[in-house]
Amino acid sequence: MNFTPIDDRILVKREEEATKTASGIYIPDSAKEKPQRGEVLAVSKKASEDISVGDTVVFEKFGARELVLDGEDYIVLKIEDILGVIKK
Repeated sequence: MNFTPIDDRILVKREEEATKTASGIYIPDSAKEKPQRGEVLAVSKKASEDISVGDTVVFEKFGARELVLDGEDYIVLKIEDILGVIKK
């Protein structure tokens, strides 16, 4: 994949959805919510001041634009849709 975000955007791979709860109950597909965090895979020059590749970000529920590249699902976010960064 060769994708470079422009302006103030970043490319994120969303975390996998949980399939069961901590107590062992399986969650049906109709009840699952998409996770609001993911790993940063690419960063535009403007966004690179605050976020770097490899960071885990938490983002707004409805701020993401979904994108399919090479058969994989990704999301593109504006920097203003990022709520915070989880540094490792």
